[in-house]
Amino acid sequence: MTAEGFLEGRRLQMARGVLLQCIMGGYPPSRFYGSDDGDLALVADPEQVHRLPWSQSPRALAICDADELTGESSRLSTRGQLKAVIARYAARGLAPVVATELEFFVFAPNPDPTQPFLPPVGLDGRREDGQSAFSVSSNNGLRPFFNEVYACMAALGLPRDTFMHEMGVSQFEINLLHGDPLLLADQTFLFKHLLKEVALKHGLTVVCMAKPLAHTPGSSMHIHQSVVELGSGRNVFSDEAGEPTAAFRHFIGGQQAGMADFTALFAPNVNSYHRLCHPFASPNNACWSHDNRSAGLRIPASAPQARRVENRLPGADANPYLAIAASLAAGLHGIENQLEPSAVIQGEFEVPDNLSLPCTLHAALERLKRSQLAKELFGAEFIEGYIASKTMELTSFFDEITPWERRVLAAQA
Repeated sequence: MTAEGFLEGRRLQMARGVLLQCIMGGYPPSRFYGSDDGDLALVADPEQVHRLPWSQSPRALAICDADELTGESSRLSTRGQLKAVIARYAARGLAPVVATELEFFVFAPNPDPTQPFLPPVGLDGRREDGQSAFSVSSNNGLRPFFNEVYACMAALGLPRDTFMHEMGVSQFEINLLHGDPLLLADQTFLFKHLLKEVALKHGLTVVCMAKPLAHTPGSSMHIHQSVVELGSGRNVFSDEAGEPTAAFRHFIGGQQAGMADFTALFAPNVNSYHRLCHPFASPNNACWSHDNRSAGLRIPASAPQARRVENRLPGADANPYLAIAASLAAGLHGIENQLEPSAVIQGEFEVPDNLSLPCTLHAALERLKRSQLAKELFGAEFIEGYIASKTMELTSFFDEITPWERRVLAAQA
């Protein structure tokens, strides 16, 4: 849209079915989004209109809500779903607080997708070999790229907490500062967009797949969650003596009640389950523990006022609006229904059957399809449309034969 048209308040409309467009570009049957495929209005959030600092010609990006022409939020909008969850907290005098940790890989260009990703050639003329995890000099070869990333973050008003090299080859992590869930979802989306755009300027490729490299840790989007009272800002997970409260237990109980049903929302792609299949610090379970990275729900060591629950299931490929909405909705479900969690686990442990999670996209979609809780919290229209779109993607994946199958199975009698 032209700047003039935007500033005049011209309404931008879009076909309703676009919200269910699958990642290959196709659409599920129209019954999932209305047989007429009528329009939605894209309504810009005035707090989320940004001049793009990496663009050579003047350009701006406006994050929009997708609203029905009657004025209410579309139930197919993931941003609208998150706003609805926040409103349910507010109706109880509560406000959720979240922070996201996003991991990503920086690779050399990969014009042939049949070939594996490679780390870029650094300023020293070498490719990283995987020995730079948490090193103070680990990103020296990518310093021009990261310098522009930092500058663009500042220009977009994206505050960052910490930035570090992670365990994987040319893998990095950013921790965004905690705050309002909608703001953090917007910031996470903007940061991922920023990364890819700046990388292209520097002849690099940023990948937010959950598992882009074999035999290497995958990329997560851990979600840290707490709940405060509106007005006072008191963390309801701690009492006056600094001890855990019933609300804290119930929130965990709700998380556990929803994690298996919502796995397809946290791990939305076929590749997501490669990360979870080799669960090095990527636990595919609904156990909870104090400061144990093997648990799907980790309680980080903190002062009582910062007591929080870390959901470690979502991958870097998850939609931040939907993943945050699903996690917070599960926690509120636990508070409202006073659900008690399982016993806390520590050290090495065996995952009980009732706390294991789906380990393939097909299994996760089947679990979501049967979930009355998901339909209750997000509406049947959204859940059925989401499943239809993801089923198209899964079918497309099964339409291809992988190199592994040709290499290993072709010689079998």
